[in-house]
Amino acid sequence: MQEFNQFINGKFVKSTSTEVIEILNPCTEEVLSLMPKGSVEDANLALDAAKASQHAWKSLPAIERGNYLNKMANIIRENRIFLAETLAAEQAKVMSLAQVEIDVTADYFDYYAGFARRIEGEIIQSDRSKEHIFLHKAPIGVAVGILPWNFPFFVMARKVAGSLITGNTCVINPSSIAPNTVMEFAKLIESIKLPAGVLNYVCGKGSIVGNALSKSPITGIISLTGSVGAGQMVMQAASENITKVSLELGGKAPAIVCADANLELAVNAVVTSRITFSGQVCNCAERLYIEESIHDQFLDMVAKKMKTIKVEDAFSDNNPDMSALVSKDQLDKVSEMVEYAKKEGAEVIVGGSGMSQFNKGYFYQPTLLTNVKQDMQIIQEEVFGPVLPVMKFGTLDEAIALANDCEFGLTSSIFSENFNKVMYAAEELQYGETYINREHFEAIQGFHAGWKKSGIGGADGKHGMEEYLQTKVVYAQYR
Repeated sequence: MQEFNQFINGKFVKSTSTEVIEILNPCTEEVLSLMPKGSVEDANLALDAAKASQHAWKSLPAIERGNYLNKMANIIRENRIFLAETLAAEQAKVMSLAQVEIDVTADYFDYYAGFARRIEGEIIQSDRSKEHIFLHKAPIGVAVGILPWNFPFFVMARKVAGSLITGNTCVINPSSIAPNTVMEFAKLIESIKLPAGVLNYVCGKGSIVGNALSKSPITGIISLTGSVGAGQMVMQAASENITKVSLELGGKAPAIVCADANLELAVNAVVTSRITFSGQVCNCAERLYIEESIHDQFLDMVAKKMKTIKVEDAFSDNNPDMSALVSKDQLDKVSEMVEYAKKEGAEVIVGGSGMSQFNKGYFYQPTLLTNVKQDMQIIQEEVFGPVLPVMKFGTLDEAIALANDCEFGLTSSIFSENFNKVMYAAEELQYGETYINREHFEAIQGFHAGWKKSGIGGADGKHGMEEYLQTKVVYAQYR
């Protein structure tokens, strides 16, 4: 069994806490590793190390910082199978998807390394003669990244790559449910001789370690991916020092299917979106609105597709579509929400319960619900499981109003062959991202950002990099 230590100031050290957290395989419930529970002292040691190394790190030419990111990408590719297997074991992420996450993470480090020559300022015309106004982009200082359990490795890169290329140093708090892949990466980067203190990993509960990192006056920016509740706690902790926050929080993504859509394309996209990683993806379709004239036909198509979904152990040779949920708590939450929907009058078309054929593990059936109403919990609150509630609509404006009637605003989608219709919807939908005639999944060169309670700031692309920069203006008078 693996037992991890904290990675602080370029070396692995014992936690000052003697308590540990057991990390389980969600398919078998076996203990995979022991993670330090972490302490406030651990968090402060990591912040001190990051602060001490930041001036030297920002003083390195950006191209040299980028070279370290390229080395990280290379190490990931050299160990891609090992890392994918580690990820699949700790999360019940099917191997094909685990491999995608590992490979895209390597690409992400390379992509951000390319910004070394593209961090730009401006020269602004002055109102005075013989004066220039220089606008510089400068690192914020010490960046803190708090990771989720659903895509821990990729999101780690989102926070580390943006921080380091811009001259910040970084402290990462891995998820206490799925830290293994991230901590194995910490072992691998020892070989690239990254300067001590530039990148630190402190395991432990968000309520202890994450809170300490967020409250510290050393921290310059906190980037969290997690629940709305976690985001609120980070904002509260950050408020004392007016620390910048960048938050990617929950979602309740609507998918609108119009009568003039390519129905085969739409059903494949919607179902794929819903069952990817067993529905535990914040930006994937969580509710489905179907135009009245095709409602029965499309619902039948979705039901048939859902019934073909293969659910097995993440390491199965049968290439399953999905596997177990990540934890017993997650299984209980999904089960309770579906049972409550039934009590409110929802009708189960497919699934609707756990999977008793598995002796162990946290498996739940792909589930399709109809006869739901807009004010039901199953429509308004994030399920984070393989559950898809369905409603019908009459006009496109009605569909848009239903889609916008939600406290979240991360992603949305619409399916139609009418260009004017989809462009109108994209303009009116109150979401950071809208996908047209495709599944919900973002690109590293885009900008992944939520509206409303889905977050503040964002990640990916040029604009994601700029989250880690602040502006300095110099007024230069000369004779």
